[in-house]
Amino acid sequence: MTTSEIQDKMFAEFLDFSLYEKALKEGYQYLTHAMDRHVFPDDDAMAALKQFDEPFPESCSSGTGVLDILKTYGEPATVPHVGGRYFGFVIGSMVPASLSAKILSAFWDQCPAMEVLSPLGAALESVVEAWLKEIFSLPEQCVAGYVSGTSSAIFCSLAAARYRVLQRCGWDVNEKGLYEAPKIRIVAGRQVHSTVIKGISLMGFGKENIEWVDVDSQGRIIPEAIPRLDKKTILLLQAGNVNSGAFDNFSAICESARNQGAWIHIDGAFGLWVQACGSLRHLTRGCWQADSWSVDCHKTLNTPYDSGVVICRDREALIDALHMSGAYIVKGKGRDGMFYTPEMSRRARIFEIWSALKYLGRKGLDQMVAGFHDRAVQFEEELAAAGFEVVNEVVFNQVLVRCETDELTLKTLEQIQKLRVCWCGGSKWEDREVIRLSICSWSTTRADVSLAVRSFVDARALAAGSLSG
Repeated sequence: MTTSEIQDKMFAEFLDFSLYEKALKEGYQYLTHAMDRHVFPDDDAMAALKQFDEPFPESCSSGTGVLDILKTYGEPATVPHVGGRYFGFVIGSMVPASLSAKILSAFWDQCPAMEVLSPLGAALESVVEAWLKEIFSLPEQCVAGYVSGTSSAIFCSLAAARYRVLQRCGWDVNEKGLYEAPKIRIVAGRQVHSTVIKGISLMGFGKENIEWVDVDSQGRIIPEAIPRLDKKTILLLQAGNVNSGAFDNFSAICESARNQGAWIHIDGAFGLWVQACGSLRHLTRGCWQADSWSVDCHKTLNTPYDSGVVICRDREALIDALHMSGAYIVKGKGRDGMFYTPEMSRRARIFEIWSALKYLGRKGLDQMVAGFHDRAVQFEEELAAAGFEVVNEVVFNQVLVRCETDELTLKTLEQIQKLRVCWCGGSKWEDREVIRLSICSWSTTRADVSLAVRSFVDARALAAGSLSG
């Protein structure tokens, strides 16, 4: 085909709405069965993925043909996170309005790097920034950047912290780099999330330089164990331990840390959202005293992937750390989002965030977050009644479960995953094997939890039989 022939073909299919209608129809059918289907692909579905292993095609295909291949060989191998029985990782479902916004905005294909590129994107980023400050009870001077997830948000926060800490020491890291720069102290609890450690490595601080602080039985940093801090220190706290769900005691830590001149970052990927819930807000008391926060919307808020937010009290530090310039840049009168994120080219994920918040409102968000805790408590009660040991304090949405022995725990987890009624993963807690449950989907019902518990019981029986045999 010639260039003009390929162009004509694409024009024809671009305006052939039946192609998009077909995609929507397939999507509707998927949602219809997502709540009831097995939570992990079977062996046949996994084997069918070999159909995608082919040489790079020589010629153009039809849009319909491409969709058919995805539908036939791809869909069976998906994991229906949108359903109510996926508990493997902290992966939320999708609020209906947020999914709708993603579909609509896909046609718009906006890039909110500059206001001139997407006036709508810029406007909604400003609106949501104000809403998030209200939801999280954060200082008015805070600014927000919309990134892919907490990993990126932590990176941005550490970049801002590095810039400001070194600037206080008379060192411009943008101009001079890190060679011979004053040494920055990194202080963190021993159970800080791995994405924080990754961020520390990416920023050049070095994992060996972390000053580790002991934690209590739930993974909370012990305030009295924190060393003397200073203006060269970045203190890393967390709202929601990835295993136990526990929250650091911000009220007891942050005021003292600020008085000592430290930069405080709170990793609140899924846990910071309890600020929106009246019955759980006590868990994050004092969090407003930090300097930066990282949070995911595709977790607790249940927006589609990918959707993270970095929030920073120090606007200048965030902008200077992520600085961008060029003669071709057109600065708007309103918000230019590229100044608050590492990327210039990024999709306008703000449409899904705004839609979810607009759809839920204050009361809806409160009840959705409270519901995650309710279902976690139900898991705790029903699993304990069935003879399992729940080893953590269920303060929010995380539940850690084990059997009498590590061997039985691992075998039970293996059988749970084979039964595919629900899906969860494993972890280590106090040097013991545990089954880890994360409840963060609006679609998880009481019936889903009870069905999952019955699967646990069946899996344990199968595991015990295999071990005794």
